[in-house]
Amino acid sequence: MKKHTRSRGLGGLVAATVAAGLLTVPTAAVADTAPTVLGTEQGGDYVTSACDSTTVPLWSGRTMYGPKLVANVTGTSARFSVRDETTGAQDPVYTGEARAYGQWASVNAPGLLDGHSYAWHAWALQDTQASAPSADCRFTVDTTSPTVTASSTDFPASGPATKYAGQTGTFVLTGLDPAPAGGQASGVACIRYGFRTLGVGGCDSSDAVKPAADGTATVGVRVLDWGTNILNLQVIDNAGNVSYGSYTFSAPSNPNPPRVPGDVDGDGVPDVLLPDSAGNLQIISTGSGSTVPSATIRADWSPDRTSWAGHQLPHRGWDSSAHAPMDDLLIHANGSTALYFYSNQDYLSFTRSQTSVGRPTNCQNAAGAATACPTTFASDWGKADQLALIGSLDGRTVSSLLTVEDGNLWLFAKPGFSYRLSTARQLTDNGSWAGYDLVAPGPDSVGDLALWARDRATGELHAYPIPKQADGSRDFSALADPKANVVATGFTAAAYPTLGSSGDLNADGRPDLWAETADRHLLYFSGWSDPTDVGALR
Repeated sequence: MKKHTRSRGLGGLVAATVAAGLLTVPTAAVADTAPTVLGTEQGGDYVTSACDSTTVPLWSGRTMYGPKLVANVTGTSARFSVRDETTGAQDPVYTGEARAYGQWASVNAPGLLDGHSYAWHAWALQDTQASAPSADCRFTVDTTSPTVTASSTDFPASGPATKYAGQTGTFVLTGLDPAPAGGQASGVACIRYGFRTLGVGGCDSSDAVKPAADGTATVGVRVLDWGTNILNLQVIDNAGNVSYGSYTFSAPSNPNPPRVPGDVDGDGVPDVLLPDSAGNLQIISTGSGSTVPSATIRADWSPDRTSWAGHQLPHRGWDSSAHAPMDDLLIHANGSTALYFYSNQDYLSFTRSQTSVGRPTNCQNAAGAATACPTTFASDWGKADQLALIGSLDGRTVSSLLTVEDGNLWLFAKPGFSYRLSTARQLTDNGSWAGYDLVAPGPDSVGDLALWARDRATGELHAYPIPKQADGSRDFSALADPKANVVATGFTAAAYPTLGSSGDLNADGRPDLWAETADRHLLYFSGWSDPTDVGALR
């Protein structure tokens, strides 16, 4: 049997379709041969037949012209007859004929009553001859839209909230599908919810929940913004009818938010950012002891709209800025001329746009004195094959950026509004940093900074101190020779394709390393030793 498919929208009036079984009719004089019922159609797809006594009748939702009845015939046309089983009347409430096109004949049956159940059958016609009728098919009409409401004691619609923005509140969603007098309702199939606009989707959407028998569903929702919030709601009944609602509430800002270097989702615990096998970005909390992500950012929200794989995501945190309690992000795709800044004021939910980061036109030498930029200095970020945010250089402003370009180490400092960088300082000029992966551990418990780097050729791990000098500036002299200060070996690119640091993972006051292994396991280290395997990555 050929599948007959149409799209089924849920954004407004839903064209529910109820079809006759497939009818086989001779084109000769033997017109009284009973047809064979093979299947039925609902919502554009063939489903289990409702043309026998063992199958639950289909639901037909609200339509403009009434439910659509479809028959497959070998004749020139088909005749249809519908009777009301709720009233028990034997006289048909609708009859009609339609020509067959490609062996399909269909009619719309208008004027059917909400909540009533109907039986119908069809005859295949060949000129003036008619087949025996098909078996009865059945459906029930539901044209009443369901309703949806929400409530929360954590974030009540009126009165003070008991939780802060950034925390997860409990919300009770209630769907109701009222039955008309003397009729039936199809019942609530699911409720969709979210702070974003609810677009096209159905009950298989990731933002949908199936309510209990009483129509309620209890969900945990993380509230992203302080001030007024609107939780958007959508309810779908089993006939495909859709309606919308919303819940408005206020969330106060947390006067004492957790401030932990490496934390991107505001829960006070450092996070690891890694793409999964499908290119989605995983936010893995280092406090969970597993690789199950606390949140996942869809692949099509990446700058290239396809995948987060191949992107470096240095955190902008490790400073005393009060604008947000968690790290901001820089985003750079390998080889891309663009560098993006994401102001993480929504707990890394990507409800805000990413802005481009411009390159400074003023250069300094290794000592910090103004000098002309070298002729090889690029006007974009295409040469930056390694990026690391090392932390605040003065303990007050936001983090500064280190890059490796043409094998040389550059420091981009004095970032301002929307991460506008003011100066570019060339720390090396002999190309010796080619082949090194940069790792930014952030400050230790007393505010000392450092840079770590892995030599991809040897697997050696280096740690370079960046101490504060008497005048308050930072001493970058340890970065002049990348081969110095070996602290560990065995970190080959083959064994550990990805190395990173999210700050202090074990609360001992010192930054720690994490690594992705060749078989995609995630390891946490104490410093850069004593690894713990927390499990396989998705």
